[in-house]
Amino acid sequence: MALFFKQQNSKGPWLGLFFKNELVSLRRLAGYGNDMSYTNEDGAMLTVDGQPLKRSLATALRRQKIRALLLISPLLIFVLITFLFPIGSMLFRSVENHIVAEILPDTVVALATWDGKSGELPDEAIYAAFAGDIQRAAITKSHTRVGLRLNYEKSGSASLFKKTARQAKKWDLETDAPFKEKLIAAHKGWGEVEIWQTLKTHSSRYTAGYFLNAVDMRKTQDGPEFQPENRQILITLFQRTLIMSLLITFACISLGYPVAWLLANLPRRQSNLLMILVLLPFWTSLLVRTSAWKVMLQQQGVINDILVALGMIEETGRLVMINNQFGTIVAMTHILLPFMILPMYSVMQTIQPTYLQAAKSLGATNWTAFWRVYFPQSVPGIGAGSILVFILSIGYYITPEIVGGNKGVFISNRIAYHIFQSMNWGLAAALGTILLAIVLILYWAYDKVVGIDNVKLGG
Repeated sequence: MALFFKQQNSKGPWLGLFFKNELVSLRRLAGYGNDMSYTNEDGAMLTVDGQPLKRSLATALRRQKIRALLLISPLLIFVLITFLFPIGSMLFRSVENHIVAEILPDTVVALATWDGKSGELPDEAIYAAFAGDIQRAAITKSHTRVGLRLNYEKSGSASLFKKTARQAKKWDLETDAPFKEKLIAAHKGWGEVEIWQTLKTHSSRYTAGYFLNAVDMRKTQDGPEFQPENRQILITLFQRTLIMSLLITFACISLGYPVAWLLANLPRRQSNLLMILVLLPFWTSLLVRTSAWKVMLQQQGVINDILVALGMIEETGRLVMINNQFGTIVAMTHILLPFMILPMYSVMQTIQPTYLQAAKSLGATNWTAFWRVYFPQSVPGIGAGSILVFILSIGYYITPEIVGGNKGVFISNRIAYHIFQSMNWGLAAALGTILLAIVLILYWAYDKVVGIDNVKLGG
């Protein structure tokens, strides 16, 4: 080691001192103070206690990583519990279909040998298996679950299972055979082939039926088929959600860009006052703001009254601005506008005014200086605000529910309906999964076209 430093010092005292300081720094990182290390017979550097220096450094770095991981572990656990687990649960529910197989196990096994495409009713063995299953389900009161599950596919299944379960409690499975006549007598639906086809089609533990329903299709004995025209609504809602979210995003850009420019270029006192006005909506409840727009936009509301008073419209020609797409766009643009202004403002305030002054000094007009110099530097803020507003708008359901009516609701309103009212969580999970996939695809396309690295919130 002394020879090493001597050779380095022969090239210059400062170079030798540099290598010596670097070695001391490495030893401090490994936790061995300022003592110099030694070398073994193979020339490998050793620490004071005889351990290889490379291994000691790796151990010290590993300790630092573990310490850093422990510091952020509460945040990781929080994200895992509140974000990843719910998404995983949603993805699983969109394909999970265990209800029929668990509540009617003997029936599912018996139906495996029945040809549902033949158009003939099942034989007595299948009816007997179902009689035993429905009696046990009636005792445990689980028949309502399977009835509700099949009711999503065939209307009337819920009442069919309820009525049959009440009769099945009285049966003696050993002496009351045959059960085909008993089941048909309990409810005439058991004499129809369609209910047995539905039962067999949706008896698997995992299914793609929810995803088919989410795109206005259904799973049948003959494969996927489109729903009847009077039930085809979900694709329309997906299209409406995407188009209206884009319109809301563009409206926020058009209205928010001038405000962000004023915030970034006005004197501090005036810009602070304007910033308070921008942030003021955050201090008001979302429900209050949405309800206020409902009052303002209705035919007997404030806006129509002002237009009538100014003579711009007739009393009999009041505008219909509520319970439609226009009302949803106006209300959501107002609500999401601050989320567009703030990212653009944070980027604009980093743009130096001297850039515009230099462009003008070289002969550029005000418009040319803005378009060729200022605007390109503000594009990252527009990108950040657009992503934020679009993702927020595509998942909104409170505002469209209040001001949108039947023509202005989003797909998120349908998801909420299936969660809280129809209790069809599988379909709701499938709709949510498709919506998540659409957002990820659009995010990927934006990254390919614009580049996500060009999006920033200032700095």
